[in-house]
Amino acid sequence: MALPSTKCLDHIIYLSPPGTVKENAEEFRKLGFNVLPGGQHADALTENSLIILGDGVYLELISFVKPVDAYPSGSPERIARENHPWALKAPGWIDYSFLGIYSEAIHINSIINSRAKQGGDDDLYGPEIPGGRKRPDGQILKWVLTPPRRPDEGIERRLPLPFFCADVTPRDLRVPSNDHTIIEHPCTAEGIAHVRFEVPSGRWDELSRNLGYIIGDPGVASADGEREWILDTVKGLEGHKCRLLLSVSKEEALGIAEVAFYVKSKPSEETIETQYAQIRFVPT
Repeated sequence: MALPSTKCLDHIIYLSPPGTVKENAEEFRKLGFNVLPGGQHADALTENSLIILGDGVYLELISFVKPVDAYPSGSPERIARENHPWALKAPGWIDYSFLGIYSEAIHINSIINSRAKQGGDDDLYGPEIPGGRKRPDGQILKWVLTPPRRPDEGIERRLPLPFFCADVTPRDLRVPSNDHTIIEHPCTAEGIAHVRFEVPSGRWDELSRNLGYIIGDPGVASADGEREWILDTVKGLEGHKCRLLLSVSKEEALGIAEVAFYVKSKPSEETIETQYAQIRFVPT
């Protein structure tokens, strides 16, 4: 049995402060993106809006519904909010997901953990976790997440490994990418050109090795000292590759430094600072 791809980019997550999902959406509309209302997640802790691209990848603009202190001390809601994987994340590009597979016979965590063991490392992924959300139109979406293991080190120092999202309900319900009015953006963005990470030099080898286990190949070194992997997307853009880049941080940063988009029209500015992060437009 052929193993499923473990390198198909599904979505990238952009966090804004609690209660600001609408303001966040408006900022990206002003940058020339079509933004769709998303909904509130099943845990009632977060809500989102979506930007869907022609390559099938989407941006999830997300915020917590309420700040931590809005929940009674010691309550189940407060505990869940405090222990959320993104609870201590600063606003900006905070996480990303690869597309998983929903199957009783094949499990993404087993595939990747087996690769890690062959390389002499510990398991990278934990068991699957059910998830979902309710769309504004009432449609219930269900999926299964495969998260990275959460080592004891502080949450802000954990390596930025992708989680996997496998649809239980059809992916088209979660990502309606066949409507040209949704995927044709005023800024002419077509798809993801690259996602670039920065990592301290002392953790370069570890992250590079782990990404090799996840993606299924060790990547290649580029002329400017980065390491590069070519990713799959649900709908490929002819003649253009989606890349994952890893570079050494000069300021001990750890995480997504930049997301770049292929655009049909040459932009007035190729690099743009949003309120919380950096994006780049790459003319095709």
